[in-house]
Amino acid sequence: IIVHLLIPAAGKGSRMKAGKNKLLINLKGESLLYWTLKSVFCSKSISWVGIIGQPFDKENIMYSIKEYSKNIKWINGGQTRQESVKNGLNNLPNNAKKVLIHDGARCLINPSDIDKCSLELNSHDAVVLAVRVTDTIKVVNKFGFIKETPNRENLWAAQTPQGFLVEKLKKAHNLAIKNDWIVTDDASLFERLSWEVKIIEGDSLNIKITRPIDIEIANLFLNSG
Repeated sequence: IIVHLLIPAAGKGSRMKAGKNKLLINLKGESLLYWTLKSVFCSKSISWVGIIGQPFDKENIMYSIKEYSKNIKWINGGQTRQESVKNGLNNLPNNAKKVLIHDGARCLINPSDIDKCSLELNSHDAVVLAVRVTDTIKVVNKFGFIKETPNRENLWAAQTPQGFLVEKLKKAHNLAIKNDWIVTDDASLFERLSWEVKIIEGDSLNIKITRPIDIEIANLFLNSG
């Protein structure tokens, strides 16, 4: 399987209150992004990796990923995640047929889950790693009152990687620009177009490092590994 992988790394990470790109946060002596790449390069299916970041972060990011920097293609990001991913797609090699998009802040991803998503792209146009929701979810109005409790059986929490056929994802992004669609993940573009997206069961440990407490969780896990 030849699969290309893009890592959006252009976010500010304001919820982390780190005062810098959160992917540069120190975890066991290395940057958060270093640990993400370690998992990516341990997978068997990834042939090429692009990091999409802001130009002013480039030097620090490339320095922080150490030996992996020589195997990375740097791509300048846009104002939003959506714009950044589109830039990433436009900078894929011409032979790229399948792409995985993975959050740089999901540093605890299991390499076998990356391979699982790559493999599923042989039989599906779009796949999303996700976990079943175990909490009871409430839909709340703007005044803070519960309006509805959806059936937990049908609920999954989306993670990354999310995988796509390159041609279809490019088409979806072009249609998003035309229709002014703003989405928080790429699978949502396929949903808007009523294109099928297959759920691949992931691992609840594959958390997105978003708040300071998540750093503590990641540290505990990496120390036990």
